[in-house]
Amino acid sequence: MIQTILKGFTVGIAYVAPIGMQNMYVINTAMTQTKARLYTVALITIFFDISLALACFFGMGALIEAVPFVKILLLGLGSLAIIWIGIGLMRSAPKLDSSMDTKKTLLQVVLSCFLVTWANPQALIDGTMLFGGFRASLPADMAKFFVVGSSMASVVWFLALGTIVSVFRKAFSEKALKIINIACGLVIIYYGIRLGISFFGEI
Repeated sequence: MIQTILKGFTVGIAYVAPIGMQNMYVINTAMTQTKARLYTVALITIFFDISLALACFFGMGALIEAVPFVKILLLGLGSLAIIWIGIGLMRSAPKLDSSMDTKKTLLQVVLSCFLVTWANPQALIDGTMLFGGFRASLPADMAKFFVVGSSMASVVWFLALGTIVSVFRKAFSEKALKIINIACGLVIIYYGIRLGISFFGEI
């Protein structure tokens, strides 16, 4: 159980940490707004991030139960896709975007957080392949523990990211973002290889 929670947590961190639209919104809020607004944005982002992860994870779980062959397909394709995502992260050059508008009403904040999560095609594709692949590799009774770990990762990451950027806003740089992406890329590649091993064990 603990091992599965930890796996969910590390996969969750590797999924949310690479600098994308969600993170840039939290980062820019931390650099330009009050702490009250920062934590409001972080908590709303966490809600939508976890909801997307759950949809990807259990949506694929339902498909696997209905069509057993999908499990083998997801393990194979998921392994390749996850390794490719990891390589892309390591090669990427993230940029701080100071032009993003963070001065919004609460309703506008909710809408913005929804859009950068659920209306982000890359997040939908990556989430489906990543969480779908792991759903295919887990016993049914372990799925809930994996979800607990990945949800904890979202909470810890966005709150920690906002706090660190807010405190060290003058020292935060694109070099720091690059280091984050390289570390997360390595973690994702590792788990992609593990899924590939599971795939060959199934065929």
